[in-house]
Amino acid sequence: MAAMMRQKRKQNLTITGLLVALWVSAWLALSLPVSAAALVDAIVTDPLTGVALEGYDAVSYFTEPEPVQGLADYEYQWGGVPWYFASAANRDVFMRNPEIYAPQFGGHCATSLSRGYLSDGKPRLYAISGMKLYLFYSMANRDAFFKSEETSLQQANGGWARLKGTLTGEEGSMADAVGKAAAAEAEPEGEAAH
Repeated sequence: MAAMMRQKRKQNLTITGLLVALWVSAWLALSLPVSAAALVDAIVTDPLTGVALEGYDAVSYFTEPEPVQGLADYEYQWGGVPWYFASAANRDVFMRNPEIYAPQFGGHCATSLSRGYLSDGKPRLYAISGMKLYLFYSMANRDAFFKSEETSLQQANGGWARLKGTLTGEEGSMADAVGKAAAAEAEPEGEAAH
């Protein structure tokens, strides 16, 4: 009987210790001033490998019927993250002008940005519009983009301008490059539409 009582006390102490640890962890997490947006990277990468476009070759979106998986043998670092390519030729083309081939908005979903928030685009859900690559979070977002492309792009550019400053990444990286390109591109289109 005494052994059973000791066992019960041990169990109670273990459970109490776990609850206290959980409570302290929750209190620390809530008391630290962390912005959720600051935890989002400027360039969407594969969460396991850290590679842009989940390893797909950015140039292949423009040259092949479907995007092609790149190889680590043809890696290029740009915007603080590695990019993989299917060939040395594709890597070299990208190196000369990455802003042309990299997904717009750092690979964040264009439709989500047009609605005022960030979500990671998926490399297999994409569209090429105006010779630029756009990624989407879902098929529904891609379909919504196609229903009003011009409006979506204008709103996405505005969303990107507001949100890109909250993202992590290297200074002078894709967030800056894409933001400048989007601002320059949005202005002439806006004037031509009026």
